[in-house]
Amino acid sequence: MAPEACPSPGPDGFVDTIQLDASDEVDDAFPDVLKAPILRKVQFSTISRLDHLVDHVYEDFKNDFYPGEPIVVKFDDGGRAPGILREKTKFPELISPDGSLERAAHVRYTVSFNNQPDEYHNVNTDHLTRERKTFTKQILRSFLKKTIEHEAWNGAPWCVKPKIAEHYHIKGDMPPHLTYENQMLQRKANLAAKKNDFEGQLLNFHPNLPHLKPKGPKGRRGAQDAALLNEAYQRALAADPGFSKIPQAVQQQHIEQLIKASGGFVQFNGFHPIAAKSQPKPPPPPPPPKYPIEDLELAPIRDKATRPALKFLSVDAPTPHPTAEDPGSGIFMRSVGPLLETWDTLNVYCEVFQLDSFTFDDYVEALQLTDDTYRCQLLVEIHCAVLKKLVNDVNDKNGQVQVSLPESNLPGSEDGSLADESALPSPTPEPEIKPAARTTRSSLAKSEAADVKSGLKHGQLSAVETKVHHAAEVEQSTRSYDWKTRLRKRDFRNGQWAYIIMGLLLQLSNDPRRRKTCDDILCRLAPPDQEATVETVISQYSLLDINTRVKVLEIICLLSLETKAIRNYMEDCNNNMTDFRKERIDMQRKRKAAMEDLRLLHEERKALQPESKTASPIPELEELEDSKMNGATEDEIEGEDEDEVMDTEEEAPHQGRSLRRANDRAAQRQKRLGEEKLRKERVQADKAKKPSKQEKQLEKVVKKIEEAKEQIREYEEEVLVIENDLREADCPRTRVLGKDRFWNRYYWFERNAMPYAGLPDSSTAFAGYANGCVWVQGPDDMERQGFIELCDSENAQYFKAFMMTVPERKMIEEGPTHCFNARQWGYYDDPDDLDKLIGWLDKNGVRETKLRKELQAQRDKITTYMEKRKEFLERSEEKKLENGDVATRISTRTKSYHDPASSRRCFAWSNLTAERENGHVHSEPKPPANNRKQTKAVKKAVEEEARQTRATNRQGKALTRQGSRYTF
Repeated sequence: MAPEACPSPGPDGFVDTIQLDASDEVDDAFPDVLKAPILRKVQFSTISRLDHLVDHVYEDFKNDFYPGEPIVVKFDDGGRAPGILREKTKFPELISPDGSLERAAHVRYTVSFNNQPDEYHNVNTDHLTRERKTFTKQILRSFLKKTIEHEAWNGAPWCVKPKIAEHYHIKGDMPPHLTYENQMLQRKANLAAKKNDFEGQLLNFHPNLPHLKPKGPKGRRGAQDAALLNEAYQRALAADPGFSKIPQAVQQQHIEQLIKASGGFVQFNGFHPIAAKSQPKPPPPPPPPKYPIEDLELAPIRDKATRPALKFLSVDAPTPHPTAEDPGSGIFMRSVGPLLETWDTLNVYCEVFQLDSFTFDDYVEALQLTDDTYRCQLLVEIHCAVLKKLVNDVNDKNGQVQVSLPESNLPGSEDGSLADESALPSPTPEPEIKPAARTTRSSLAKSEAADVKSGLKHGQLSAVETKVHHAAEVEQSTRSYDWKTRLRKRDFRNGQWAYIIMGLLLQLSNDPRRRKTCDDILCRLAPPDQEATVETVISQYSLLDINTRVKVLEIICLLSLETKAIRNYMEDCNNNMTDFRKERIDMQRKRKAAMEDLRLLHEERKALQPESKTASPIPELEELEDSKMNGATEDEIEGEDEDEVMDTEEEAPHQGRSLRRANDRAAQRQKRLGEEKLRKERVQADKAKKPSKQEKQLEKVVKKIEEAKEQIREYEEEVLVIENDLREADCPRTRVLGKDRFWNRYYWFERNAMPYAGLPDSSTAFAGYANGCVWVQGPDDMERQGFIELCDSENAQYFKAFMMTVPERKMIEEGPTHCFNARQWGYYDDPDDLDKLIGWLDKNGVRETKLRKELQAQRDKITTYMEKRKEFLERSEEKKLENGDVATRISTRTKSYHDPASSRRCFAWSNLTAERENGHVHSEPKPPANNRKQTKAVKKAVEEEARQTRATNRQGKALTRQGSRYTF
């Protein structure tokens, strides 16, 4: 009878409490001395539900106490005294030799009272209890929920968390029979045994007869032996009904003889027993697919509507459709992608290029101009702004070239590296030409061949290249004032920027990767059948078609992305995005704190609400409820007045029989109306009286609630502004909306890196949109060859599953219009088509569920700017028709008057950004020195006006990357 070991008491006589960890993982309210025994009890318990485990542990420990635990001692007279359990001793039961119970098992506790700590008393379990709310099922459940865990499979045992088990020295090695592997093996063995028992059963021809259940080994052989014994028993019982009364040993011998006589089989009524053949179980149905899955693995829906028809900007659409662009536009499909790419680059980096934003329709219209009589500022400023970023100004680092260019093959030309190119090359002495003594045809042919050979050795242009274009001759004729010098001096006057482009393309043609493209452009700028002069280049560029101009802009825009200005701008945007994210987190944290304050204010308001009033937690509904109540009261009053009028008319003297007690009812009605009037007067008087202290406090709380709601709205609006700033600062790449089942990509270019409607201070901001279309790009070559154009075996497998191949499915489900590769583009500009597209997408596909979700999230903004684009183009067409009528009426003696600015939208654009920042547009030279003071004054006034009109943040910077603010 040794007492149980208990923890050593502390200096104050109490057991030191043990904290599980610094994070208060376990409630302090739970008794410390019970933690270790309970954790040992539940370790590796297989009770699946936590509630059942709590009930089981609670019943075991409800009347079990441990040393060091605060307890309450109950006296026989009903008194109670708090104390501390000092010692616990268990006594086992004693059984006398005759088997009777001499002493039952019991527990004896040694306790000390709080008011008498030095005296010890022995008590039993019936006289002990715990303080209320120290050991309840709720506290026990909370304790177990925080200290134990189990794996996610059926039948997994509960385990104490490793850190807690280590603290309480509880073994964490799981018994082998409780591991997942052994449990699975045991289940498989049980299933196999049940299956074998079922397969070994025999058909029972007499189900009403009793069955013999002999003991034998399990398994297939044991089941067969049991069946034989059962059949032999049935046969013997059928032959002799008194067989069942024979002793069991005699029955066993008789049955064995029957089995041996039949050779292991028992005949019944002359027939061999028939083994019950188990029917093969049908294979389980395949598990339902877990959506979303691969889009092309979804079965096609035959009757479902097809994708809405695409519109095409080019004249050579891949599938003829009436929505294609007019053939007079001259845009080829190969140019649509570069058109979108260059427009997006110029608008995203418009701050770097110092350009006003412009719409895509104005951009296309400007590139389509072929009349050199009128000067389109949009067309000129785009080229000049990009060229200025390739080479610095002559006063900026001596005009250093900012991009890597191939070496020029022209003699005396500068190197195209990024090194300092300010120094002009030293002139090389020209070789003396020895005059020929005699010139003949053969000598001339020999000299020309020698010149060509020597030219090839010195890296000059070949004869074949010379015949293609005369760009080299034009560059040679202006060698003293070449394209780099003109670009350093910003000499763009009178179309000189066209010559600069020619010189740049000529040097880029030395790169084998760009040679073909550059030669195609140079043969149009400097054709071999025209004079090799700068004027020819300028006049030829003004006559270029849109496809060639797009090639030029694509080349120089790609070069501009290599410059330090663009790279620094990207780094600044990345830094701004980091700051925006931090600010958004801060705002969200403040909003969360404000929401908590609002919740507390609502609780305070409920506590101050008078009991006579109904609970109205939402102040916004009070006015509506008051208005409804007031309306109902007025109706009732009107009804009562009508009753009163009717009663008055009935009270008039009249001939005939009168109703009994009519006068009494009228008096009661008058009395009721008077009481109602007095009640209203009392209510009005109560309202006029000075409010009580509780009402004043309630008014203050309501006012605080309104202020808190206003603060939360401000935080939410600020978060939306920051998210818009993040969207506009995301400039490194164009975000794709998503892909459909046939790997077509969908773009909405206003989604990131630019304001939805362009710069708010742009010259064409009145248009109200930037692009206004959702663009669709065909699948990439790798995606097309890997997922659409399959091999023969894969096509046969797909056809067997869906009765069609992937290309056939594409032709059916996409409707009348298709994009077959990444160089083909279509677009949607109608909100109805966008809704049809969202309905066509399958939410069970991996790609289309993401695309559908993104389109639904952006639908309102996309449809808004689609409608604005449609309205603007309709107004422009109406204005063009009106101006056309005026032009036919206004005429001179020789020709009719026609103003291109009145019929062309692109002429309304002007580069206000360059005028505001530089004092002049890019294509114009700097103002003269005597006008610089005036120019500075104008520039300062423009900046001051812009500063006053443009919204800024606390640091004085623009609210967004491009100075725009999102309108919510």
